[in-house]
Amino acid sequence: MSSRVVIVLGAGAVAVGGVMLFFVTRPAAPRPNAALPPPLAAPASPGTSPAPVIEPPPSSSSRPPAAVTRPAAAATTPDARAPTTGTLRIESDVADTSVFIDRVYLGTAPVTAEGLTPGQHHLNMSATGYDAVSQQIEVEPGVHDVSITFKEIRLDAKIAVVHKHAMGSCSGTLSATPQGLTYTPAAGNDGFTVPLTDLEAFDVDYLAKNLRVKARKGKTYNFTDPDGNADRLFVFQRDVDKVRQRIARRP
Repeated sequence: MSSRVVIVLGAGAVAVGGVMLFFVTRPAAPRPNAALPPPLAAPASPGTSPAPVIEPPPSSSSRPPAAVTRPAAAATTPDARAPTTGTLRIESDVADTSVFIDRVYLGTAPVTAEGLTPGQHHLNMSATGYDAVSQQIEVEPGVHDVSITFKEIRLDAKIAVVHKHAMGSCSGTLSATPQGLTYTPAAGNDGFTVPLTDLEAFDVDYLAKNLRVKARKGKTYNFTDPDGNADRLFVFQRDVDKVRQRIARRP
């Protein structure tokens, strides 16, 4: 009886029905992209630290998505709200000065007026023995100081006039300050300046529409209004005469 030999890929051998089967094992081909096992670390020598194991970087398919970074919102601090109304701190150099804003009595200075709407308001202040103060003030948002000096003598008055001569006339301007009364002609050289304390006569003839000025031990001057308006002459004379009297009362 003859025997056959059949070689089969594999490992080992087995007898089947008098036939010897041999198996030879072929190593399987590696799968693509299969992860390789980490290399074995070499045994460390006595007294030395083991070498670090370096692993291969992960493939792009297994890498976690990168984190998306957004800039943090800037911290905001609400600014202090700008003032919308005005506050006036009102002072006076005279005691017991009464203060009014828009005809509303606020008390005696020093006093504070709060909650004023921006814009023009009317200020009135009065003190015994002094001329009252009445003026328009412009109020702005925020806190502001207002100081009124009653003891200070203020005068800044001007009026257009016609200077009457014995023969003819000339036009010019009469102006007054606490230092004196000045006539400035539009032309010519008959101008003059007289200290208020040296005025011997300073009066208005309302019917004649004439303002008479006489310097002590000096000449007499007569003025009229270019438009024949006696009211303007009267107001000018009144304002100047008040200052003359205050100066005269000074010690």
